[in-house]
This record gives sequence, structure tokens and C-alpha cells, in this order.
Amino acid sequence: MTQREPQVAVLVSKGLGNTQIADRLRLSEWTVSSYLRRIFVKLGVRTRAAMVARVMAELNA
Repeated sequence: MTQREPQVAVLVSKGLGNTQIADRLRLSEWTVSSYLRRIFVKLGVRTRAAMVARVMAELNA
């Protein structure tokens, strides 16, 4: 993953929506959505919940 993708995933895990993540990281909502799509593909998941589970498992490994 890129440096930014785990940051986005962690904020999703805290319950933030795309708009809130964009504001916090000073990105556009489109950029946040793009990061999420790339993360989903890289991890082979389809939902935000599945993404969070995978990312947290990898960070704790």
C-alpha cells in the first residue's frame, strides 16, 4: 500500500465518512474515493468493513 492508503483505512475504521476523511487529510472527496477503490482492489474486498478488518489484521501482524 502507499503511505496514504493506510491513513485512509484507519480513519474509515474510526467511523469517518469520505467527506470527513477528505477534510481531515486535506484531500478532495474524489481522491478519498479513489484511495478506497484502490485499497479494495489490493485487498480483494468489497466493503468498508472487510477492508477495515484486513488492514487492522495486517497492521497488528
